[in-house]
Amino acid sequence: MNQLLKKMFILAGVLVLTLSLAAPAFAAGAPGAAEPTAQTETDEGSTIGLKAIAAGIAVGIAAAGGAVGMGLATAKSTESIARQPEAEGKVRTTLMLGLVFIETAIIYALLVVILIIFVL
Repeated sequence: MNQLLKKMFILAGVLVLTLSLAAPAFAAGAPGAAEPTAQTETDEGSTIGLKAIAAGIAVGIAAAGGAVGMGLATAKSTESIARQPEAEGKVRTTLMLGLVFIETAIIYALLVVILIIFVL
């Protein structure tokens, strides 16, 4: 478990480093295109890209966290059923209820992202 945690921290660090080094590439315009003037650039046009990046990161983190939570819950419930087979019904019911709550949190994150894109 300790090695898995170290690998996750390393992966998160690499992701943050990659995104921070790629920021100038996101800011660069098309090659050969004229620089936009203050009159041609609107506030809405300048924030669309930021909204898209924020939405992608938010949904990605929510989905990754939910997937890890679901995987751990499934693994632990399988382990508990293997140790105590007579409690299978109660364990399965509790597992399904927990999975529903995790999935609901992911759907709420998706709704927040939709609100960010279309309302803000």
